[in-house]
Amino acid sequence: MASRPAPSTADPLWWRSAVIYQVYVRSFADGNGDGTGDLAGVRTRLGYLKDLGVDAIWFNPWYPSPMADGGYDVEDYRDIHPQFGTLAEAEALIAEALALGIRTIIDVVPNHISEQHPWFQAALAAGPGSPDRERFWFHPGTGENGDGIPTHWVSSFQGETWTRTTNPDGTPGEWYLHMFTPEQPDLNWNHPDVRREHEEILRFWFDRGVAGVRIDSAALLIKDPDLPEVGEKEGPGQHPTEDRDELHDVYRSWRAVADAYPGTRVLVGEIWVPDIDRFTAYLRPDEMHTAFNFDFLARPWGAASFRDSISQTLAAHAPVGAPSTWVLSNHDVTRPVTRYGREDTAFAFLKKRFGVPTDPELGRDRARAAALLVAALPGSLYIYQGDELGLPEVEDLPRDLIEDPMHYRSGGIDPGRDGCRVPLPWSGDEAPFGFGAAGTRAWLPQPAAWSALTVETQEADPRSTLLLYRSALRLRRELIELADAPLAWWDDAVPGARDVLAFRRGDGFACVLNAGEDPVALPPGEVLLTSTEVDGSLPPNSAAWLRLQTPPVSTTNTPESSAPRG
Repeated sequence: MASRPAPSTADPLWWRSAVIYQVYVRSFADGNGDGTGDLAGVRTRLGYLKDLGVDAIWFNPWYPSPMADGGYDVEDYRDIHPQFGTLAEAEALIAEALALGIRTIIDVVPNHISEQHPWFQAALAAGPGSPDRERFWFHPGTGENGDGIPTHWVSSFQGETWTRTTNPDGTPGEWYLHMFTPEQPDLNWNHPDVRREHEEILRFWFDRGVAGVRIDSAALLIKDPDLPEVGEKEGPGQHPTEDRDELHDVYRSWRAVADAYPGTRVLVGEIWVPDIDRFTAYLRPDEMHTAFNFDFLARPWGAASFRDSISQTLAAHAPVGAPSTWVLSNHDVTRPVTRYGREDTAFAFLKKRFGVPTDPELGRDRARAAALLVAALPGSLYIYQGDELGLPEVEDLPRDLIEDPMHYRSGGIDPGRDGCRVPLPWSGDEAPFGFGAAGTRAWLPQPAAWSALTVETQEADPRSTLLLYRSALRLRRELIELADAPLAWWDDAVPGARDVLAFRRGDGFACVLNAGEDPVALPPGEVLLTSTEVDGSLPPNSAAWLRLQTPPVSTTNTPESSAPRG
């Protein structure tokens, strides 16, 4: 099994197999002691990310914002939220990370802006029929007095999607569209100002050295100007607010902006599109480089379920020459340790409820095994901060501290997403566990039990989840098979075993996942890494990486997007 050369920051294809670490700034590290994470805190922890073995950092929105939706209501795209620091600090962070071989990816939220954005404030002040309102979706309403809501589209956060304004004289005014919260008015992407502004935003940050952008809600930008109800028009691309064909012109123009810069500036889409062919249409060579693969994240625990998702994903990506991405969680999703310990191990936003029981030990074992599985797959890997520590979802946050609008718009039924956004534990026996200065109170409370999950504690434990991740990312970087070798299913790796998933990369590497309830014999080969202790057999809910002495004789090839695409 050969080793590969160390990666270079000048590599134009770095993104195809990169390990990308998601930093939710507010909860990563507090540098000034006010209880909120900031860029100063991130800068002090860059060495940690270097030791972990990541190639890039993806930052959630760090811009000025009223924080109606955790920063996804952006007030100014050309500055940094004062709680997080300054533009100069962001520029320093980008340069310091790159000096360590770590690129920076930032979030762009093109579907909407904050109600406090100068554009929307100008639109409110200008009144009906003004050019300023043409940048948004204003509507006089239906009925004799305009009292009727323009459409019955449903918000991504549940509830209605139109809010009525009030005229200066106190009378009811026009309605405006917001596919998320009322504090996040949707932009009209048919307007040239909107398209031109976002291209300039890309240039602003590319000029400051960022290596790419993650595009939030990328399939929602374009709306049908006829404002039909959902279902009134049928067929692919006919939904009034989702996955419309006109979107591809937007991303072709963005790709032209990115390609005008030296090196590779990547476009990464957050695309929730169930049709796999329409999903990969966004990844054609003149559009986005990659997109999040939410299908795998949402799948229930099980060998057959995982194999089906992996096969479909690789097969769909192959024709467009794009690498797949593998994601176990993010800032919106219940953490794997909690999710995989439940009776229903799949994920769906509308199913989130308080009080769902979980088995933390089972969830931990499965989360560790899943981490090895995705790290062995071809393509790029995303890690959400804290998953490398095996953090569980915090499900007992005081109700009065929950800020997530998904909780409130559900009438308090949905616990929201704050449970996966609790600040990280770094060291010590008491909160805030090194997240900030001793004695400070983090913006969300950390469980006392997290003293056993701090970075400091786990660095001293050879069996910790942190050291498992470090070992996996080191091997992923070193082994040439994990760089570019295609995936082939190893169907008889464990003859007669049920709920086992096995594949090889090249002739020298194999990954075996035992998703069943009984131990199974390990195939012949040198054990490189396991998610739990093994003694000749692979325990339930665990995974192993093997160095193979001779090539397996029974495999099923799976298409893999191995052809380079710039």
